[in-house]
Amino acid sequence: MSDIVLFSVVTINLALLFYSIGVWSERVSKFLKSWHVATFWIGFSFDVTGTTAMHFISDKPFSLTDIHTLTGQLALWLMLAHAIWATRVVRKDKSDLRKSFHRYSLMVWLIWLIPYFGGMMLGMNR
Repeated sequence: MSDIVLFSVVTINLALLFYSIGVWSERVSKFLKSWHVATFWIGFSFDVTGTTAMHFISDKPFSLTDIHTLTGQLALWLMLAHAIWATRVVRKDKSDLRKSFHRYSLMVWLIWLIPYFGGMMLGMNR
């Protein structure tokens, strides 16, 4: 396994780890906390890093006809919007918003799993 492939795999899995910790701990507590927002941003950063590294090893980087690319881009944009929105909710510090935010986090996480598992399947087929 090349160094860049290993780096990609590690960073994407770190994205899964941090994003999952943030989403599930927020869901269990039913209240958005500052540290949840930090895990969203860390997960997003690892995902962007891993995706960028994979871009360099791909046969056809960023092809809009590729379903994995489309679902991956959708997931990245949703993660970014989710992290920005979470940041704004915490800064506003309104209890009702912080209590209801968890409803949207799980949906974004589930959508993110589509390209995660799709990429895993693509990697195993090489």
